[in-house]
Amino acid sequence: MILELFIYIAAAFFEILGCYSFWMFFKLQHNSLWLFVGVISLVTFAYLLTKVNLEFAGRAYAIYGGIYIVSSLFWLYFVEKQSFNKWDLLGSAICILGAIIILIGNQK
Repeated sequence: MILELFIYIAAAFFEILGCYSFWMFFKLQHNSLWLFVGVISLVTFAYLLTKVNLEFAGRAYAIYGGIYIVSSLFWLYFVEKQSFNKWDLLGSAICILGAIIILIGNQK
C-alpha cells in the first residue's frame, strides 16, 4: 500500500505541474518552454496511474481524486504561497478519507 500511495502522490505532482505549466504559458504569458514541461509532465502523470495495482481504471481515478485535491492544496501553499482556509482543510479531509476508504476496501 505504501508503493501505491507513492505512485498516487507522484502522479498528482506531475499532473499539477503539467496543468500549472499550461497556466503559466496561456494565462501568465510565460515562454513556450512551459508547454514542453506541461506535455512531458502530463504524459508522466498518465503513465504513473497505469502502475497502480488495481483492476479497474475508474477505481484508480477515484482514489487518485482525493489525493489530487490534497496535493493541489499543498501546491497552493508551497508554490503559490497562499494560505489554507477552514473550507480547504475540511473539504480535503473529507476527500482523503473517501480515497483511503476506497483504497483499503479494494486491497487484494
